[in-house]
Amino acid sequence: MLFGLFRFRIDARGRELLPVGGYLLVGAAHRGWMDPFVVMHALPAEPRCWFLGSAPSTFTSRSREALIHRVGGLLPVWRGGIGVESHVAAARAVVRNGGVFVQMPEGTVSGPAGRIGPFRMGAALIALRTGAPIVPLAFAGTEELYLGRRMASRVLPPTSARELLGDAWDGALPPEGSREELALAHQLTARLEAILGPPVEALHPETVDPPGRPRRLRRQLTWLLLRPGRLDREAG
Repeated sequence: MLFGLFRFRIDARGRELLPVGGYLLVGAAHRGWMDPFVVMHALPAEPRCWFLGSAPSTFTSRSREALIHRVGGLLPVWRGGIGVESHVAAARAVVRNGGVFVQMPEGTVSGPAGRIGPFRMGAALIALRTGAPIVPLAFAGTEELYLGRRMASRVLPPTSARELLGDAWDGALPPEGSREELALAHQLTARLEAILGPPVEALHPETVDPPGRPRRLRRQLTWLLLRPGRLDREAG
């Protein structure tokens, strides 16, 4: 449906860099409902990739629930009063079984086109506590959708929390929830932003169509699997 009926096109690069499995994938910029499909397009069918997703905003209709159950790979999250511990446990289970645990650390689809927004620290905490390899994935072109939309993704070289932090971390894990752990997570979050920001900006121009190009069904496709609302594309 995505590539036939909607005629979406994705230029995916860097697949040769992907490990066999058992890693965390950190993806940005997260701008719409198409992003998980861009991730799945960049990865092989096996091992399976798993996403954290907001249950209240995902299961809003029977048709959406049927689609999610059909596609699979969603770990529902109910926000409010739930700490990162359950997410870490889910990530460990996925990685331990050779799967791919996908995180989009912006945590929202609002944000600027062609640039990343601020990352939340959950992805960094999961990376620290699991010690799993990290594969950054940059993608662009999903902020608005229409017939024939061009998108792009790029797999970046695998890395790890230890490698990204360098001399800032001796490899010893601080107590969970401590100020030391939060400080490390803050530094790791900044490193992830630094890695993903430039390639997202580089990919964006390749997805921009000329001003006169028809954007048929733009509103319908942009909001197809999103709850209609305001998306601040100018926020930095």
